[in-house]
Amino acid sequence: MQFGCDPKSDSTNTLRDGRYIPTVLDTLREKAAVKANDVIFEGFNGIYCVEAGGPQPGVGCAGRGIITAVELFKQQKVFEDLNLDVVIYDVLGDVVCGGFAVPIREGIAEHVFTVSSSDFMSIYASNNLFKGISKYSHSGGALLGGVIANSMGTPYSRDIIDDFVAQTATRVIEYIPRSITVTQSELQGKTTIEAAPNSAQAGIYRSLAAKIAAHTESKAPTPLEVTALREWAGKWGDYLLALEQGKITSPGETI
Repeated sequence: MQFGCDPKSDSTNTLRDGRYIPTVLDTLREKAAVKANDVIFEGFNGIYCVEAGGPQPGVGCAGRGIITAVELFKQQKVFEDLNLDVVIYDVLGDVVCGGFAVPIREGIAEHVFTVSSSDFMSIYASNNLFKGISKYSHSGGALLGGVIANSMGTPYSRDIIDDFVAQTATRVIEYIPRSITVTQSELQGKTTIEAAPNSAQAGIYRSLAAKIAAHTESKAPTPLEVTALREWAGKWGDYLLALEQGKITSPGETI
């Protein structure tokens, strides 16, 4: 099951030919009582698709959809009745709202994998998630399985991500290169596995899936404080500027 936890409600689109599905919160606004079957739809390769949804614009907590959907599914024993192999909670890359931390906080997720590019704001969001994971790690919350390094398109992308995971006591589980195959597949409303099953990118996704399926041991990360993260980013900024200006010529050199 793919469980979309973003108020944009677009997590499962590429599993259903680009089509949106009714969200849990929208359905609750229309009906007094909602059955799980009203909000569960089948997608590519038999994957069950769910979108938690969010409040009407400008009203309420964006995490309310996750809280409501999880409670609904627990009450109706959806997870047991469907006999699911895997449930993926596609959660926003931040934990500003408590609702987004529900899969982590309540232990309904076993492992957390963060997706991050080498851009600072993406790393900042991952570091915030690490703080949330660390906070709930002492009370039965899900632990960190690793970082999925996404959009690796420059020679130094890996170096930045590798340094970040070293600083925060975690690891990279897979490097995902930037690929036009992904863009083409999304424009067709499909996943890369469906649209381009024999592509190199699809092979990388299968490798990632196999690693996650075999994963057993997660741990609490060691997030950086904001000042330390800023200092770390500043050093990388100086390094990349020196690289661009020709003061250094290869990734191994120091300024």
